[in-house]
Amino acid sequence: MSIKVKSDLGYIEYADDVLASLAGTATMECYGVVGMASKRTTDGLWELLKRENLSKGIKITPNGEEIIVDVFIIVEYGTKISVIANNIIQKVKYTLEGFTGLKVSKVTVYVQGIRV
Repeated sequence: MSIKVKSDLGYIEYADDVLASLAGTATMECYGVVGMASKRTTDGLWELLKRENLSKGIKITPNGEEIIVDVFIIVEYGTKISVIANNIIQKVKYTLEGFTGLKVSKVTVYVQGIRV
């Protein structure tokens, strides 16, 4: 599914993969994030994603003129999870609103694991 925005000159259509890649890149820039997590459908285990698959750890849901972002991460051992989550929420919202002009109504961070 894609998100379509009407402007004065026509329509702009954003693919979910583009928005997810932007959000994934912004997430990986935050301190304490080891990587993105992706759920394998075969056995329900969470796996650490490589840099080229960052969009699989992000779920974008359109909500009218706004979007909702779910971020699935793995954090570094010894870091404060609440601080990491707040940094991710601010960074993802700032990045998506700055690059696309779309309003981000909610960013939810799911911590799927801790790595040493």
